[in-house]
Amino acid sequence: MKFFETDFVLNSGPVIPVLALNADETLEPMAEALVAGGIKVFEVVLRTPSALEVIKRLNGRVPILGAGTILNKSQMLEAQKAGATFCVSPGLTEQIHVAAVELEMPLLPGAVTASEIMNARELNYRNLKFFPAERSGGPAALADFAAVFPDSRFCPTGGVSAENASLYLENKNVSSVGGSMATPRKFVMEKDWAGLQRHVEKLIQSLT
Repeated sequence: MKFFETDFVLNSGPVIPVLALNADETLEPMAEALVAGGIKVFEVVLRTPSALEVIKRLNGRVPILGAGTILNKSQMLEAQKAGATFCVSPGLTEQIHVAAVELEMPLLPGAVTASEIMNARELNYRNLKFFPAERSGGPAALADFAAVFPDSRFCPTGGVSAENASLYLENKNVSSVGGSMATPRKFVMEKDWAGLQRHVEKLIQSLT
C-alpha cells in the first residue's frame, strides 16, 4: 500500500465517522454498534489524551481504522504503531508528505483551494479531504472543482450533517462524507447501542 492509495477508504461507504473519543467503557460497545449498523471506516482524531489508546483498542475490532488530525511525522508514526491503516491531515505539507512516503502510510490530506488541489496532484494525491467543507464553499465549490479536476475525489468534513450530507454526495467527485452525524451524543450518553445501530442503518440507507 502506497501513500496515495486511499481508494479503499473512500469506496467503503457514504459515511466516515470522525471520532474524538476517550478510552472508557463505552468504546467497544459503541464501535460494535457502528459496525453492525454498516460503518466500515473509522477516523479517530488525535484530539484527546487517550486517542492512541483508543486506536489500539479498536485495532482488529473495526474493518478500516484511521487516525485523523495528523500534523507531523511523529504523530503519524505513533498512529501507525497503534494500528491505524491510514491517516488524515487537515492540510498537506512537505513534512507530512515525506512521512507518508517513508512510512508507506496511505494519507488523505486536506485541500480546499485550486492551488492546494494542484499541489496535491503534483505529489500524486487524487483523493483529498475537503475541510472545513461548509466554510469553504460547500457542495457548490465541489461541483465547480469537478469540472477542473475531473479525476480528483473528495471527502468533505466540517459542518457536514445528516441534513446536508446528501447535497455533498450528489456531486460525482464525492463518494463519502465525514463527521459526527453517525454518533449522536444521546445514544452514547444513554448507552443505547441498539438505538445507535438503528440510527446508523437509517442514515446509510438515506444516503445510498
